[in-house]
Amino acid sequence: MSYQKTLIRPLFTEKMSRLEEEERKYAFQVMEGVNKIEIKRAVEEKFDVEVEKISTMNRLGKEKQMTVRSGGRTIRTQGQRASWKKAIVTLKEGHVIDLLRGDVAE
Repeated sequence: MSYQKTLIRPLFTEKMSRLEEEERKYAFQVMEGVNKIEIKRAVEEKFDVEVEKISTMNRLGKEKQMTVRSGGRTIRTQGQRASWKKAIVTLKEGHVIDLLRGDVAE
């Protein structure tokens, strides 16, 4: 499986930007059903870096309720957000990924 199908998008949060600087950890949303070996291969192929460790977690989608006013009537409805898989990739010493520009620095 190519990295285009494995890696969906990088995740940018305050916590992840701190982990990038201090511990060389990067977070990605990945396809459900891929394993750590496929994720490692995809990151190494796309960014030309060496991966030390991969951690994965499955995030369950929340149930949401919504109220909509339509034609003078109030309609209450509920639905579910999509479930997704998250991977935290730790790079080996000396490797860095610049996710904003897509460049790789060694």
